[in-house]
Amino acid sequence: MAVLKQNEEFNADSISEKVIGIASDMILHDSGFHFHKTKAQLLYAPSGCMTVTTSDKQLVLPPFRMLWIPANEVHRVNFRNIVAYRSIYFDESYARKYISTGLKVLHVNPLLKEIIERICFWEWSVLKNDQVHLLKVFWDEMQRAPEEKLELKMPKDWRFKKSIEDWTQRNSIPPMLKDLAEKTGAVEKTISRIFKKETGLSYQDWRQQWRLQRSIELLVEGNSIGEVSYVLDFSSDSAFIEFFKKHTGSTPLQYLMKND
Repeated sequence: MAVLKQNEEFNADSISEKVIGIASDMILHDSGFHFHKTKAQLLYAPSGCMTVTTSDKQLVLPPFRMLWIPANEVHRVNFRNIVAYRSIYFDESYARKYISTGLKVLHVNPLLKEIIERICFWEWSVLKNDQVHLLKVFWDEMQRAPEEKLELKMPKDWRFKKSIEDWTQRNSIPPMLKDLAEKTGAVEKTISRIFKKETGLSYQDWRQQWRLQRSIELLVEGNSIGEVSYVLDFSSDSAFIEFFKKHTGSTPLQYLMKND
């Protein structure tokens, strides 16, 4: 087990154990883009919210979701507030027996939550019998865990990739279409065509999905509905609640409570 300090270096590929758990409380973390050559990774936070960016997607991980990251998957982990960070690394050859699919977000039920906590605080050593038995339960629950769909496909066009990086660094929201056109020098029809081709969404719909992801981050971080509504430029609290319900099927409060 390793309890990492803020900005402490850690290289899972350099450790030979089959299962490696780490835990940390971090704030304002940015891992930078990286990948693990020999290890698959399970990423989870029992409190706080993480944003994970891959080569073509952005995913939000509130406390009731975890992310399975295969070996050699390039990714970047960001969070702005305090997060109880949990990560388990598995030898790729070992993990492949149980999970053969690629990157995916899974729901975390109470049993998985407790097992993940246990694994993250194990000593790194040859697995004992009780640990082997617990891992059997873990893999069984992993295979049963429902997949969650709350991802945002990112455009590949260089003009928009740079703009998105700026929005992320400045913690701002994407501008309206006409403002983006002015900033990039591309006409609105061109922007809409590129976004539709590269993300499957019109720019307006893509921007709304971005706002949804950001709203979940802000709510999990403890911001009120009024604060989230203001930060994300909604005309009123009721407009934000209606937007959130349209996209998730629940009001913000219901969404957080049912996934607690």
